[in-house]
Amino acid sequence: MTKQFWINLPVKNVNVSKEFFGKLGFRFNPQFGNGPNSAAMQVGEKDVTVMLFDEATFKGFVENCGLADTAQGIEVLLSIDAESKEEVDELAQKAIEAGGKSNHKPGEMQGWMYGCLFTDPDGHSWNVLYMDMSKMPKG
Repeated sequence: MTKQFWINLPVKNVNVSKEFFGKLGFRFNPQFGNGPNSAAMQVGEKDVTVMLFDEATFKGFVENCGLADTAQGIEVLLSIDAESKEEVDELAQKAIEAGGKSNHKPGEMQGWMYGCLFTDPDGHSWNVLYMDMSKMPKG
């Protein structure tokens, strides 16, 4: 069985992306990528790796496929959890201050979740959620 899960994202400028995600509090592992073409961002307690590759390097992995135009649609929604509503609010604010964009103010969803959406400098969509499991519908 697999032991690790890696997500690979194309970015226009690795350094810009590292600066953006660093301001949100993400860590980077130089063992897996630490150069002008890639960076290994660690997410969560299990250290899921999100590899940030410059577009030319990323295209080399996917052969004849084009890259998704994030201005035209969402290729994936990356979701991360928060410990509280306040943490959702803080992360949303940090994302905007660091150069991300959002038209979605943090708010309640389905009576048991609180979250927001933002896009990073390359237009990848991120969802930050606080889930109150005591209010989760039983089904």
